[in-house]
Amino acid sequence: QVQLVESGGGLVQAGGSLRLSCAASGRTSINYAMGWFRQLPGKEREFVGDIWSGDTYYSDSVKGRFTISTDNAKNTVYLQMNSLKPEDTAVYYCAAGIFVRRGTSTGYNYWGQGTQVTVSS
Repeated sequence: QVQLVESGGGLVQAGGSLRLSCAASGRTSINYAMGWFRQLPGKEREFVGDIWSGDTYYSDSVKGRFTISTDNAKNTVYLQMNSLKPEDTAVYYCAAGIFVRRGTSTGYNYWGQGTQVTVSS
């Protein structure tokens, strides 16, 4: 069992930055892929980016603006969000899985509760 807790969300003006953290506890593994997802108001959950064995992959909508990194010693994954836009407003979720289909939510077994990010214009 793995528990994931997101933090770092909040209100930011367009063009600003936020760094989200996802702290993992329980039976974590270095072999887990970690993903970030978001759910925009009234929309389905969508893929943001993932990281597996140090390799990252991002959706086109955030590529060049968002960066995923991990601190394995702290069992923490980060989502650095720069140049934020109002359309980035969403609840952001982190997830973990041993074997996932990258770029999708397939294979993610553990999910955090989400953290709200609101970008004002």
